[in-house]
Amino acid sequence: MNRGSAGSTAGKFALGVVILGAGASSRMGQCKLLLPWGGTSVIGHLIRQWQSVAADQIAVVLAAGDAKLHAELDRLGLPRRDRIENPAPERGMFSSIRCAADWNGWKAGLTHWAIVLGDQPHLKLGTLRALLKFHRDHLEAICQPGFAGRTRHPVLLPRRAFTELRHSRAETLKEFLHTTAVPAAQCAVDDPGLAVDLDRPEDYQEALRLFATAPRGRGSRV
Repeated sequence: MNRGSAGSTAGKFALGVVILGAGASSRMGQCKLLLPWGGTSVIGHLIRQWQSVAADQIAVVLAAGDAKLHAELDRLGLPRRDRIENPAPERGMFSSIRCAADWNGWKAGLTHWAIVLGDQPHLKLGTLRALLKFHRDHLEAICQPGFAGRTRHPVLLPRRAFTELRHSRAETLKEFLHTTAVPAAQCAVDDPGLAVDLDRPEDYQEALRLFATAPRGRGSRV
């Protein structure tokens, strides 16, 4: 997918990261973000990954009143000022994205945002680095990784698209991406983890297997 060309916006790139964590995790039977992962929790690993690629600000969207996730974020040292509460998470993932777009806690000077699923700790660090490098070459485009003929998550948005989310009439992120006039570009990535959804206990075990067998080269994982 490539809807139009994407050029430079004066070469500026300051990244805000939205980690979506307000889902009910009903099929998993417990909060996915609190599952053990690599010596920490899933959410701890995700925060660590994005810190390692020099994100300028990381914010977590969680359901209003989620005491357990708040407690874990306290343990991890994520400031309260970097938490966005969704008062109606039952309205779906796009409601959390809208909450993030409407939030007034973003640092001044951010130019781009990554919309990150809260259940993709198994992605290779090299995948994130490749996607960010690609986005720096397509600063005005919405960028997504591509695997097995499909676009995947995370989704990287320039300011123009992130701001547009506030007033969009779309009901889902997919609809927004198909209706916005902001150009799009796909970054082909060889990472089987892009096709794995962490929905059920068996998915968690598969994701752990992928993580355990990932290359251990320098800087390849955190």
